[in-house]
Parts: sequence; C-alpha cells; structure tokens
Amino acid sequence: MGYGYFRITKLMEMLDTVLITLLIVAICIVLLGVKVFFVKNGKFPNGHVSGNKAMRDKGIGCAQSQDREARRKPRFSIDELEKTLNDSMN
Repeated sequence: MGYGYFRITKLMEMLDTVLITLLIVAICIVLLGVKVFFVKNGKFPNGHVSGNKAMRDKGIGCAQSQDREARRKPRFSIDELEKTLNDSMN
C-alpha cells in the first residue's frame, strides 16, 4: 500500500515538472515571436550576414555563399590550361 502512494507521488511530481517546463517554453516562444504575432506583417529579422547592409557595403559576405561561389567558378578555362601546358612543354 505504501509503494503505490510513493509511485503516485513521484508521478505527480514528474507531471508538475513537465507542465512547468511546457509553460516556460510557451512563454519563451511568445516572447521571441512578439513582433511576428502582434505586429501587422511582422516577420523575424534577417540574421544572415548578407542581410546586413553595413556588411554588404564593406564587401563582407557569408562564408557559405563565398565558398559556393568559389566552387562554381572553374579554376582555369580550357584556353588557360592549353596555354599553361604549351608553355611547360616549350
């Protein structure tokens, strides 16, 4: 009989902890989304480096975007490769 009481007590404590945690998470979501939820046409601010005008003016971009652009460009064109090979053979 005593064992069942302790099990119910532990279950109630765990339920209290879960409910308090859910309440805290819900409050955090509401506070983080105040602009989105309560301002007409509100949206989250752009946190990306390329979204910052001052960074763009200085020519600073996102590392991922710069890497993607560098991978897209071929290192040498065919003409440059042929010229390099011809120069090395002569």
